[in-house]
Amino acid sequence: MILSVSRRTDVPNYYSDWFVNRIKEGFLYVRNPMNAHQISRIDLSPNVVDCIVFWTKNPVNMLEKLNYLQDYVYYFQFTLTGYGKDIEPNFPNKREVLIPTFKKLSEKIGKEKVIWRYDPIFINDKYTMDYHLKAFEEIAGNLAGYTEKAVISFVDLYAKTQRNMKKLGIRYMTNEEMISLSGKMAQIASKYNLVIEACAEQIDLQEVGIRHGSCIDKKLIEKLSGCELIGKKDKNQREACGCFESIEVGTYNTCLNGCKYCYANFNNDKVNANVKLYNQTSPLLCGNITSDDQVTDRKVKSLKNNQFSFLEQII
Repeated sequence: MILSVSRRTDVPNYYSDWFVNRIKEGFLYVRNPMNAHQISRIDLSPNVVDCIVFWTKNPVNMLEKLNYLQDYVYYFQFTLTGYGKDIEPNFPNKREVLIPTFKKLSEKIGKEKVIWRYDPIFINDKYTMDYHLKAFEEIAGNLAGYTEKAVISFVDLYAKTQRNMKKLGIRYMTNEEMISLSGKMAQIASKYNLVIEACAEQIDLQEVGIRHGSCIDKKLIEKLSGCELIGKKDKNQREACGCFESIEVGTYNTCLNGCKYCYANFNNDKVNANVKLYNQTSPLLCGNITSDDQVTDRKVKSLKNNQFSFLEQII
């Protein structure tokens, strides 16, 4: 199985101690967001975890804990944009802290295991297309040699996202604008020897040199693990999403990044209440087991085709 850690919250930033304790104990609990009383127990044994995909905007708290992952294949999706504190209020200075953190992580684990995400992209009176191009080029120049790939996507204005962004004056981008901006970003990426991909976009950007990407990337995982994987596209994601199947271990309404475009936090009061329940020694992230809860073992298995790998080695 592939672990997604996490689309729902920034585990490396805020809950790294919890995750490391889960690795040490060999299991964790995940509450079903559609049925709060259903809890799955997930086995974290290295023989069933084929890869861990981390999603983060600031992995500084993981830098000294990477030794706990030595028995696992893993990589990081590191989001680094040009937005200021009006959009991403709870981050340290990007030039002074986050870009150096990206470089340190890359030096520790290898540039192929740190994917740079510049997303989601939206435009308003402040964050114009020209603004994004300048920010993208500055970051790309700084990260040259420390990553191999850049991933972009355009903001999806879900109902809960619109509530958070109502005062920001965001307007919809036309297909022509998205193609134009993407094409110029592709030129910048090429300048710095970066592959550029689009995340879950309906619009076809291949004509400007941007292919559809996969955040849970089957080909990358096979490359890192040296083994073919047998599995399917993740049926729980959007139709345009190309991600490989994975198990999500995060919890909604627990991220403290405070990003105005966030789709995983629905209610600030709920976030604050959940964070108060955080216990780094608990098997459950930001929550307690109650008498009404039912904990069941989730059936998990490795997706590796070990026979294929063995034959490849012989050849």
